[in-house]
Amino acid sequence: MSDVKAGTDFSLFGAQARLHQHYFIGLQLMVATRAGSEVVRDWMFELFSRQHEEKFLSSFKKLGLEGLPDAVASARYHVLSNGVGGVQVEYMEESETKAWVRYRYPRWWLEGPAVCGIPIEASEGFMRGWHARNGVSLGNPRLGFVCVSEDMTGEFGLCGYWQEFDRALAEDERLQYAKHERPPDFDPDAQPTAPAAQWNEARLAKANRNYAVEFVRNGVLALSRVVPRTRAIELASNAARLIGLQQYPELARAAGAEDAGVEAAGQFLVAMFAGMGDEASIHFDAEHEIAEIEHRGLRITRGLSSDERQVLLSAWTALWQGTIASHRVFMDAAIRVERDALHWTIARQCGQQ
Repeated sequence: MSDVKAGTDFSLFGAQARLHQHYFIGLQLMVATRAGSEVVRDWMFELFSRQHEEKFLSSFKKLGLEGLPDAVASARYHVLSNGVGGVQVEYMEESETKAWVRYRYPRWWLEGPAVCGIPIEASEGFMRGWHARNGVSLGNPRLGFVCVSEDMTGEFGLCGYWQEFDRALAEDERLQYAKHERPPDFDPDAQPTAPAAQWNEARLAKANRNYAVEFVRNGVLALSRVVPRTRAIELASNAARLIGLQQYPELARAAGAEDAGVEAAGQFLVAMFAGMGDEASIHFDAEHEIAEIEHRGLRITRGLSSDERQVLLSAWTALWQGTIASHRVFMDAAIRVERDALHWTIARQCGQQ
């Protein structure tokens, strides 16, 4: 039996980040094509409003934003937080009451041809769920977000500014559009940076992974609040299995895994779980034809209720079943859930030699 604890290999952190990024992209496309653009809009609003409540103000201190004017702090937050998650955002400060952001391509959540398939309603949902709520969270009813360009419209990418208006805004005024406006010139010397002492290479690598993992975790749960639970699990599981199948070769390279039988598949999963910061123990039968893995300390379910865990794991485990199904050798990956652990059994399919 061998044990693997939380990984320190940055390549595995990066592999997990890429996997979960692709899963979130795939889930958006799955929902858009199977459930429709209106569901995407409502889902994005639910997802981003929840993430806003959890992350926005709680991150101010560690990003060095306390004490700044609200419009400036809002814009700098989006530059810094997105930078940690691998999204390039540029900052242009026009005044203490008006500060711009421009998201630059490539955007991972719209990666490659996905930008052509994710509907415009996704943009409205996440701007209303996040950007338009900054004033509410900061206790400033005059602060709103003005969008001047979007991604799916073929303009020049998502761009806009936070402005402190001269009166309190109604709820439907917190997000506005001014497509004729353009941001000030970009100044590389004016870009905010996170406190260097707190953001070393290891922390940045883990933060990039966690950023993508949280999008998946919160995205699946948000979907279950917008469509019936069984439908959400169906959509999220189908997307997970497809992404696992598709991404296995890239993950195998990162883990140094072989496309072989049960032993190689079991070691692959253990390495990938280490890249999540989880712990895993693996045991083989005498012939190394069956692998039993005890998967503990699941990062992705930390802090969730038992019901939320059930919904999330019903989808997320299909990601790993997809990677096993992608192997040249036909194998099954059965799962048993016990409290805070997953028990995996990998074996050749019946009739396979």
